Amino acid sequence: MSKNDALNSIDDYFNNGGFMDDLARRVAFRTESPEPDKRPELYRYLEEEMTPYLEDFGFTCEIYENPIEGKMPFLVAKRIEDEKLPTVMTYGHGDVVRGYDDQWREGLTPWAITVEGDRWYGRGTADNKAQHTINLAAMKHVLETRGKLGFNAIALIETGEESGSPGLKEFCKQYKDLFKDVDVFIASDGPRLAPEKPTVFMGSRGVFNFTMTLECRDGGHHSGNWGGLLSNPGVIMAHALATITDAKGKILVEEWRPEPMSNSVRKAISKLKVGGGDDAPEIDPDWGEPGLTPEEKVFGSNTFEIRAFECGNPRNPVNAIPPRAVAYGHIRYVVGTDPHNFLPALRKHLDAHGFQDIQLEPERDYMYATRLDPDHPWAQWAISSIGETSGEEVAVLPNLGGTLPNDCFAEVLGLPTIWVPHSYAGCSQHAPNEHVLAPVCHSALRIMTGLWWDLGDGKTPADRAA
Repeated sequence: MSKNDALNSIDDYFNNGGFMDDLARRVAFRTESPEPDKRPELYRYLEEEMTPYLEDFGFTCEIYENPIEGKMPFLVAKRIEDEKLPTVMTYGHGDVVRGYDDQWREGLTPWAITVEGDRWYGRGTADNKAQHTINLAAMKHVLETRGKLGFNAIALIETGEESGSPGLKEFCKQYKDLFKDVDVFIASDGPRLAPEKPTVFMGSRGVFNFTMTLECRDGGHHSGNWGGLLSNPGVIMAHALATITDAKGKILVEEWRPEPMSNSVRKAISKLKVGGGDDAPEIDPDWGEPGLTPEEKVFGSNTFEIRAFECGNPRNPVNAIPPRAVAYGHIRYVVGTDPHNFLPALRKHLDAHGFQDIQLEPERDYMYATRLDPDHPWAQWAISSIGETSGEEVAVLPNLGGTLPNDCFAEVLGLPTIWVPHSYAGCSQHAPNEHVLAPVCHSALRIMTGLWWDLGDGKTPADRAA
């Protein structure tokens, strides 16, 4: 049997409705990790859906409690064919954001797949149930075609990614020995560069959230009696924010700027073209760091955003001077930037501009930036395999513009990390009307079948090292 036989088999799986059936069954689980009362559904997804599916093609499965009490469980599935073979670790998350059932367009529901042309609607289709369904189905069809995988595989399915992956880092530290023989990490999440463009990225930008709070006094005061006499925290906060970036989004806190891009990173980015499909917003060309291309802004630089800014009661404004203002800050950052310095640098910056009274607080534990060099042997191997199977040039992102818990795998476990995304930027991820594109799913099934086939073919960096 050949690689073409495996590709024909995965084509039949898609064309005859097998992929639709598997995905629909998984979408029906209401695995909303931000909702505490859905915790039993997270266990059901692992126990009733993923465990029997994986055991059916030779994995041994075990569900682990989260090291953080009360948080979401993990499933570890292992198939070891021969200790001398290369070992791959793959990953997916079975949880989703809230369904927002009443906000979906008429005729759609979060918990069943609705097909409209090439769009398959349902919560978790894009993030992340279709993506790990694709990867595991491709692996299963390689096994059925070849009679063996030709490599060892360890799958980790978590159920708390949409709540910030609480306990994942601690789990990887506590159970590091489970993954000690892994040679490479290959998984899927996030969007392709463009829907029709096979894409690979080797890490992600980090994320750091914080609040800026200014408390001027207790209670509001009538603006007619006190206007002009009492300082307005909203005005002060607006001026403070104006010192952090200029009017076009350029960062003005010098310590927040990243290190210069390496030649390999800049070369990889130079081949990219940002675009999210028909539903993507139009790029504002003059926004952000001057002198950078749009692609360098997203994949090679740091950005600062205000997620929310509240002063007074926006829903019911009154003619009073508010006592308080709060701004919610957000930094995406690349490798080479020290996140521990974000708030000390901002404190120094605000003090120098006369805003000593603004209080700064970090939010939850942040995710670190990671990046595997595009020239790494495993990255080059994966790019070559995907290009050969798809017959197309592969978009190579040094890192995703968004953020994934990749630091758990790259830093804690010390693995070369490769992500092959199967969604697209216009998928309404995290919003009502989430969907995947059928042609992208079919393409992804073929790509991953080819990738797993090649992994078992004895021509990987791990094989050469042995």
